[in-house]
Amino acid sequence: MNQSEICPRFEKAMGLLSQRWTGLVIYQLLTGSKRFCTLESSMGISGRVLSERLKDLETQGIVKREVFPETPVRIEYSLTDKGQAIEPIIREIEKWSQTWMPQESDE
Repeated sequence: MNQSEICPRFEKAMGLLSQRWTGLVIYQLLTGSKRFCTLESSMGISGRVLSERLKDLETQGIVKREVFPETPVRIEYSLTDKGQAIEPIIREIEKWSQTWMPQESDE
């Protein structure tokens, strides 16, 4: 398949999902809303990069940012319906990785 035969929507989707950390952010949010600090610590990602990814995903309509007017202010991130629709793809990648990707000690 040459470049001109690739569907532009598929190419855009792959570009989005292949950004570093994007798939892992989505994976973390599959289980429900998370606070920024929870995502940051569970993934070992820098705050700056996580902030960029969350903003990108929010712009794409995949992630929803909800601000709770408490003291201190609480902000949680969750997947939108569009984001939840990615779950079967992420779960298939998870299954594939369990079968085909070697563990760190196997390499």
